[in-house]
Amino acid sequence: MLKSARRTKPRNIIAVTPCVLTCSQDSRDAPAGVGSRRPITAIFHNRISIPQGAHVNNADVAATLSEVAALLDLKNESGFKVRAYYNAARAVDGLAEEIRDVAARGSLKNIKGVGSSTAERIDELLQTGSMKYLESLRSEFPSGVRDLLGVPGVGPSLARRVYQELGVESVEQLREASEDGRLAALSGLGEKTAQNVLRNLSRANKRESRISLGKALPVVEELMQALENKAPLRQLTTAGSLRRWAPTIGDIDLMATSVDPDRVMEVFVSLPQVSQVLAHGSTKSAILTDNGLQVDLRIVPDESFGALLQHFTGSKDHNIELREYSLHRGLSLNEYGIAEVETGQRRTFDDEHAFYEALEMAYIEPELRQGAGEIAAARARSLPDLVTTRDIRGDLHAHSEWSDGSVPIESMVEAARARGYEYMAITDHSGGIGLAGGLNPERLLEQIGYIRRLDASLEGFRLLSGSEVDIKRDGSLDFPDELLAQLDWVIASVHSGFTQTREQMTDRIIRAIENPHVDAIAHPTGRLIGRREPYEVDLERVFETAARTGTALEINSFPDRLDLVDTHARRARELGVMLVVNTDAHSPLHLDNIIYGIAMARRAWVEPEGVLNTLPFSELRAQISCVER
Repeated sequence: MLKSARRTKPRNIIAVTPCVLTCSQDSRDAPAGVGSRRPITAIFHNRISIPQGAHVNNADVAATLSEVAALLDLKNESGFKVRAYYNAARAVDGLAEEIRDVAARGSLKNIKGVGSSTAERIDELLQTGSMKYLESLRSEFPSGVRDLLGVPGVGPSLARRVYQELGVESVEQLREASEDGRLAALSGLGEKTAQNVLRNLSRANKRESRISLGKALPVVEELMQALENKAPLRQLTTAGSLRRWAPTIGDIDLMATSVDPDRVMEVFVSLPQVSQVLAHGSTKSAILTDNGLQVDLRIVPDESFGALLQHFTGSKDHNIELREYSLHRGLSLNEYGIAEVETGQRRTFDDEHAFYEALEMAYIEPELRQGAGEIAAARARSLPDLVTTRDIRGDLHAHSEWSDGSVPIESMVEAARARGYEYMAITDHSGGIGLAGGLNPERLLEQIGYIRRLDASLEGFRLLSGSEVDIKRDGSLDFPDELLAQLDWVIASVHSGFTQTREQMTDRIIRAIENPHVDAIAHPTGRLIGRREPYEVDLERVFETAARTGTALEINSFPDRLDLVDTHARRARELGVMLVVNTDAHSPLHLDNIIYGIAMARRAWVEPEGVLNTLPFSELRAQISCVER
């Protein structure tokens, strides 16, 4: 269990900076399209569409295989067949190289989880951009039925039932069936299911124009790299919600300076990723990418870059509060600078730091600009010393091929060491959640011995034996206490029973927190961005219990989770809860996702001493269940 010790502040403080990396769905929750280092083509729906002539990448292949699995499930094919395609999708997602290179060597069948027939279909997709088997499956259902799979909470089983038993062939017909009582009347469902569907449909409509941060960032990074390679730029940066690292993103805002704006705009609207030009001017242009993202590019004068960047970064609440504060000081703000109200004299800024300093306050990091107390803190020079990726010393939530990960434990260790980490916990799943490959007690004991031997062979790195153990509906755990006591690290999580009442779910999680062998709770609200809302739980009680017991709560860095979200993480820290920022990695590439979890922590005002895995191992082992050896 965790103790009350806290670490001192680290030596190196740097800002989080964007980079192209993995952004896949969580592999345990029927992935709607897994990701790779290249942008995902399936941003809004389960059904993907690869533009004719486009380069087929790992993300396209993985998303295609996931759609095959979903349609097979919709047909009520055998669970073995469905899992085979989901496993193949995860395997492709976990590749550390382009799948085209694997295919060129004739090695597709050597990918664990990819059989001969699947390899042939992948090769067909790479060669032609389409897969006949998928087209055949699609033809068996009206397109509207396939769209049902894009509704959060509507899995293949429910979609199949409403299609076969109610004749529902579209999302709108599903809404009607939920409202008129037909859905609730189906055997085994009831009014609660109908209300959940209606709630999810309403929420889906509100967020349909937004995508997750993890899907937006790689697309934008690729665009920016292409633009930097071809256009005469002085500066180029993101603005808006992407620069603030918001969990979901609407339109993308880019800002630049250049000696030749016309040339920059010509290059921008001609990039291969552009599917439609919405506007083309010398100072502002807008395009739609082949992923359906709108990207606006503004070219601004060098001398106004700082003020304009501050304005277009937002947020709206931050800027409103900043303007109100400035007016009380006789100043007027707009995107071009700061003016004295009495004289009209205006000052421009080529740098954001100077902009905030002119208002007699400390520079405010973009992640904090939410209108949530940051301006008062900046005026008092008391802003937090935010955690960064450099502060992270290890990952305490990672999977291997022993359960649903895609690579051996040794490969995960190698990737962690390459990042400069000091330690890693392998936390393969317990078997009770019905996951193929989940460990039973005998298998877990075997893995503990394997990890102990591997750890003993490592120099300058510690490998911990852990488990992501399922929290059952009554709050008991999937493994007995005497087995949990043999582990170095136990992270417990909910993977079923999401529709329990608020009181039931709260009691369930609190019972797990109070288990003396549980070190942390993974993805505490269970949300999947765009696909599943958080379950009902009294987080205030959860936070109070975690603070009392010294149990850490996770910020899960998987782009589809980002759980705890920033507002919850901030409240948890206010109550004294220790956080742990993990990637939930199922492949070496997923370790890169740490930037998303750190972004959520920064948005939550979290400093390094509030994050468990910023500790060196010598201090960490004193706070967890680590077995002496």
